[in-house]
Amino acid sequence: MLLVYNFDPSLIQNGLGFGHFIKVRLIYMAIIALEDVKFYARHGFYDEEQIIGGEFVIDIYVDATIMKAARLDDLGNTVNYETLFLICQSEMRKTKRLIETVAQNIIDRVQDHFDNVKGVKVRLRKIHPPMSGRVGSSFVMIESGSFRKR
Repeated sequence: MLLVYNFDPSLIQNGLGFGHFIKVRLIYMAIIALEDVKFYARHGFYDEEQIIGGEFVIDIYVDATIMKAARLDDLGNTVNYETLFLICQSEMRKTKRLIETVAQNIIDRVQDHFDNVKGVKVRLRKIHPPMSGRVGSSFVMIESGSFRKR
């Protein structure tokens, strides 16, 4: 929850000082997230990766205003995490050479779909990427909006 104070400078002239405020507005902010979402997909720079495919894991965090949803108890006024899953699923089905492209496409779709989004952070991991040594995962993390200010 964020408190926003609107201060009237004329109060100083009337001797009331800084302790008097005209209006207080409550803004409810929330991080709505899905973590450890697993997909089998065919992303990769090498042709073999696109033929064989592999396991990928997504963590997605959405910074959103939720005041209306909280007051009305209405799913239509918040970020529905089922919709987040469906966006991720849809983008994971589209073969790309770079996981950076996939992550950015997810962010763009989330921001386009929901009006109340202030920022999105996506971490997309490729499990056991094809390398000459044993690597647990490689990942890209992309942040937009309010997440870039932290």
